[in-house]
Amino acid sequence: MTAVGLLSLADHLPDPVTGQQTTQAERYRILVQQAVRAEQGGFVHLGLGEHHFSHYILPAPLLLLATIAGRTSTIRLSTSVTLLANLDPLRVAEDLAMLDVISGGRAEITFARGVMESTMAAFGIEDIDELRPRFEENLRLVLRLLTEEAVTWEGHYRTQLDEVRLEPRAIQQPHPPVWIGGGLSTISCDLAAELGLPLAMPSLFRYPEDYLPILGRYRDRMAANGFGERAEVALSSYVHVAENGDEARKRWQPYLENYVQFAGDFRGSFGRPLDYEGLLAGSAICGSPAEVVDRVNEVNELLGLARHYFFVDLGGLPEALLYEVVDLLAADVLPQVDPTRH
Repeated sequence: MTAVGLLSLADHLPDPVTGQQTTQAERYRILVQQAVRAEQGGFVHLGLGEHHFSHYILPAPLLLLATIAGRTSTIRLSTSVTLLANLDPLRVAEDLAMLDVISGGRAEITFARGVMESTMAAFGIEDIDELRPRFEENLRLVLRLLTEEAVTWEGHYRTQLDEVRLEPRAIQQPHPPVWIGGGLSTISCDLAAELGLPLAMPSLFRYPEDYLPILGRYRDRMAANGFGERAEVALSSYVHVAENGDEARKRWQPYLENYVQFAGDFRGSFGRPLDYEGLLAGSAICGSPAEVVDRVNEVNELLGLARHYFFVDLGGLPEALLYEVVDLLAADVLPQVDPTRH
């Protein structure tokens, strides 16, 4: 079974058709309202991704998820991702546990190391070679803080801890779900398999089949480590829908192209075409509800997904059109692709 969620990275771009742009405060308001509508429509998950110092304006997704927790009651709330190498793992564990309590046990988190050297430098990491070992050390510490009554610890990248007890205590036991955000890196894949954690594939401009080798490796290693039944994979796809497929593809083109022009500098093409037709053949899903259902089910089956995030609010898509798309996905797509929906 594949659960479906909405994902946002909170890109703050002008509408390429009208030239209008929301304020930053309006962009946050729309993110909250999108989450409320998603829950009302039966979406099971929400993921918000962390970025810094750019037109992605969500440096603290846990903060916004806490706001959304107060407006919702069932949708599960996750980061997609949290850049753990840059952060104090003790504070991250506290924030996650607090979100879990506030939300009534709906918090999740996805950790990744990040790739932007400018972000790393701004957070005081001078040597890029430190990024991966710092990420792994922080991850192991967060897991201990969430599961042990009191933690005594000493590592390389922060001061030691002596009988530190995390408060508040998370509702979900042994801890809120923790995912590892990967790509085609065998290191992230192998770390997830070593710890028995689920693996989340990013919203890059790759084709779904590009992930097959790394997912095969992940599942093999999970099974070898005794975690075969816990081998879960998530993927995010750029998605747009309209009652008529041709209308959907025509009206979405300026928005997807606007996003790609911005995000390509961050995310790269990895050898895949970034023209509109190339995107629709690979990382983007667009069409009528029936066309979207067919494509989503095809990707879900190909990759054996436990979770599929729809990335909808991108490229300056106007508020009214965003809600129209979310509502249509909820009404005519979710019932055909997500048996876990509420």
